[in-house]
Amino acid sequence: MRGAKSAKWVAIAGVVALAATACGGGDSGSSDDNRAVDKDGIFVYSGGEPQNPLQPANTKEAYGSDVIRSLFSQLVGYKNDTGELTYVNAESVTPDKSNKVWTVKLKPGWKFHNGETVTAKSYVDAWNWAADVKNNQVNSSWFADIQGFEDVHPAKGKPKTSKMSGLKVVDDNTFSITLNTGIPYYAFKLGYDVFSPLPAGFFKDPKGFGEKPVGNGAYKFASWDHKKAINVTRFDGYKGPDKAKNGGVTFKNYASPDGAYKDLVSNNVDSMPQIPDGELANYQSDLGDRAINQDYAMIQTINPAFYTKQWKGVDNRVIQGLSMAIDRETIIETVLSKTREPATGWVAKNVQGYKAGACGEFCKFNPKKAKQLIKSGGGVPGNKISIQYNADQPHKGWVTAVCNSITQETGVKCVGDPKTDFQADTQTRDAKKVKSFYRSGWVLDYPFNGNFLRDLYGTGVAGNQGGYSNKKFDELTKKADAAPTTEESAKLYQQAEESLQGNMPGIPLWYGKLQAGRSENVKNVHFDQQGSPIFTDVEVFKK
Repeated sequence: MRGAKSAKWVAIAGVVALAATACGGGDSGSSDDNRAVDKDGIFVYSGGEPQNPLQPANTKEAYGSDVIRSLFSQLVGYKNDTGELTYVNAESVTPDKSNKVWTVKLKPGWKFHNGETVTAKSYVDAWNWAADVKNNQVNSSWFADIQGFEDVHPAKGKPKTSKMSGLKVVDDNTFSITLNTGIPYYAFKLGYDVFSPLPAGFFKDPKGFGEKPVGNGAYKFASWDHKKAINVTRFDGYKGPDKAKNGGVTFKNYASPDGAYKDLVSNNVDSMPQIPDGELANYQSDLGDRAINQDYAMIQTINPAFYTKQWKGVDNRVIQGLSMAIDRETIIETVLSKTREPATGWVAKNVQGYKAGACGEFCKFNPKKAKQLIKSGGGVPGNKISIQYNADQPHKGWVTAVCNSITQETGVKCVGDPKTDFQADTQTRDAKKVKSFYRSGWVLDYPFNGNFLRDLYGTGVAGNQGGYSNKKFDELTKKADAAPTTEESAKLYQQAEESLQGNMPGIPLWYGKLQAGRSENVKNVHFDQQGSPIFTDVEVFKK
């Protein structure tokens, strides 16, 4: 979830390969450049302060996720051009005929950065700790599929135990996962950061670990100067397929995207996650062959905080009307310089199960019907809404334009509600203190439509920050999870998505496209489907 992002988020027997594609554009740095490469050179990337300590199960936003992904490798990964499963720390991940019991075999010989061996116990202990309600991890709900989760994470009261019955260590390199019900696409999930292994030292001092994490990935932690920079360096003992071609990464903190952009143009930072809105019309001429333009699996929405007095129990026609008052095409053409595509549903493009049109007429600009729906639904309580967003990324321009469109077409007053940075924004959401609407930009955790549905709008899940709950939707997603094949599950999730028309959990705005760039100091800067650089591929030129 990026900007509300989870992370990189496979085909084996019983799981099909994806047809997810990412269309590249721009120049990532020519491999024909004959300048000498410094294998120990540092790639400097524009970032920000993570919301929480660097614990895998406690990170679900972009700044922290980028760092976690550099430090930890997962059981599986995905090919960036197809979304197909690749094995990383796992040798195999195999379901039984019911898709309920999954057996994981690890590649032997992997080490944590402190020299400790990565074993099946490293995974089982980490997952049990993350699921335990006492440890208050923001992504604990990701383990809810596993048998025994309710015993360690009850809705009320104290946990019965600290270990889920569905996790069993078979031997040093093998463990089994027993789910509550069969889930045909479960292997998709295991590439997400929450499923990282943890060394024994973590459990002695989880808080201290969060300041100096020890992972099993291509880079090892070096330093964290809060609000300034996080540094990671290449781990030469790494056993994975994606060994680093550089000496490390500096995640440099910027208070605004404009400052990062100026440094990108002048080669003082090597890349950034998104060009500011105000520079979209000019960035290709500013950067020339250093400009990057590509698709990635992201959707921008604005979501009501259903726990507020304003939206609790509101007639759904009001939200439908507000959606129809937004002139997406004009905003994309003017404010966003034609760099987005109007959304027609709640699932991002380029993932398995994507189907256009789930939102129907309610994502089409129709001012007359917008007014009618809002009026017939009893009106917007207070006749005013606000849209919360983080001011350290380029959101102000489009939020203002969305508000102007709503106000002009319906008379409902709409204002932006900026928070200083993404950390403050996400903390406000987690504390359930959003005043009205909040910006939600969701990037895939794994390339399957259920990730944009159940993991965002299911009752009580980690990504559901607005408090949306709908029994019909929950029943449909449960049915989708019980399907015998991934293909059938994806189709059933499409039905669940279509049901959201009748009780909108949020207003889809547009699908994301990534506009970024690189400095003259690096080459081979490629972005994955989550909009993050593939850090290990970047090569740094000698100075």
